[in-house]
Amino acid sequence: MKRKIVSLLLVTAMLALGVMGCGSKSKDKADNNKAVANTEDTTDTASSDDSTKEDATADTTAEPVTLKLFSNLPDRKNGQGLVEQTIIDEYMKENQNVKIEVEALDEEAYKTKFKAYAMDGMPDVVSIWGQPSFLDEVLDAGILAELSEADYADYGFVSGSLEGFKKDGKLYGLPRNTDVMFFYYNQKMFEDNGWSVPQTYDELLALADKINGAGLTPVAMDGGDGWPMAIYLTDLMVKINGDCGQIVSDAIANGDFSDPVFTKATQILADSAKAGLFQTGYDSQDYGTAMNLFTNGQAAMFYMGSWEASMALNADIPEEIRNNIRVFTMPTVAEGVGKNTDIAAWNGGGYAVSADSEVKEEAIKFLNYMYQPDKLSKYGWVNGVGMSAQDQSAYMTGNETELQLQILDIVNKATSVSGTPVNDCGPSTFKASIESEIQSVSNGSISVEDFLASIGKACK
Repeated sequence: MKRKIVSLLLVTAMLALGVMGCGSKSKDKADNNKAVANTEDTTDTASSDDSTKEDATADTTAEPVTLKLFSNLPDRKNGQGLVEQTIIDEYMKENQNVKIEVEALDEEAYKTKFKAYAMDGMPDVVSIWGQPSFLDEVLDAGILAELSEADYADYGFVSGSLEGFKKDGKLYGLPRNTDVMFFYYNQKMFEDNGWSVPQTYDELLALADKINGAGLTPVAMDGGDGWPMAIYLTDLMVKINGDCGQIVSDAIANGDFSDPVFTKATQILADSAKAGLFQTGYDSQDYGTAMNLFTNGQAAMFYMGSWEASMALNADIPEEIRNNIRVFTMPTVAEGVGKNTDIAAWNGGGYAVSADSEVKEEAIKFLNYMYQPDKLSKYGWVNGVGMSAQDQSAYMTGNETELQLQILDIVNKATSVSGTPVNDCGPSTFKASIESEIQSVSNGSISVEDFLASIGKACK
């Protein structure tokens, strides 16, 4: 599986860079790169005035249909939420008998309500994640509709990208993203202060001392949700040991996390927090708080995934910041075997259709519409969202942001990827345990040994 993900990342990046050649410098990034128009912010239901306009190609004689879409993208004006809403509006314009109602919650609230829907009846189209911690129990419960893999033969999915959405060889969902974890940083802030991008973890901690000395936060961390720090742990493990797939699998299977790789990575995380690498109160602050620290210029760095590459195009972020957002990967660790080009990357979220949908045929039709190569993949790229799980090489504009070009270059040079982060490799009980206990071990409330013992018990 890991080899397939490596292939996905490298092939996608090389295709993209091959089309772009040297790549043009971006200009007027906040305004000119958005080929998809902004839509109104929506949390409970979403529609567009455009969807009610007469369309000469639309079938106005078909029976009315209402689709309910449950999404983890509450921001409908930027990034993936903008892309999703735009496609919804286009579908309703082309199919005027169809009304699509959207309920959109942030990720943690989404997953909580998803469980409730699993008991009481699932909306027609839902956001999912192709990792064992989320999907295994969902598929065992039989709440997702089987899809025909043959329908997507010409959709440009890169080899291996569908595997995490299958059970017993049958397909139950489609991947939206290829995710890579980065330290986003403010290049101008670095240059103005004479700071260099760290190549080793010791250099990162030394840099943190300088940033703290300047009265700023070194790294904005979403510690309140738990999963970013669990990915941080995965990132450290890759730098310590390189390929950790078998180590993680064995630990989860046996409920035994005594391998020295876990101990060293966890100790580094705890020592880093104690040294002031993250903001005060990081362990109780959420995604939005951490991101705002960075986009408001209060933090020099922000640890988050490639899906936030759209920050470079977000007009709500001050121009002097959004134009200077760059990335680097987890630095190498002393005595570790992992290289800077060994990165934390995996196939992330996607979509599926409810098995019990009363309008299943229309729901699958809409899902397939979303994934037409000139929809999610194209709009995602043009809006700077990051990399999809489909070939995006046809949609290079020559006006890509510096951030997009840098991310592609990093992925193109990747020598290995982590695959699914450690917190998503086991059952949901393990995921809940590691994402809550990691806050306590990072802030020193519990010892490293107790943390590892606790997450081991959650696997049994």
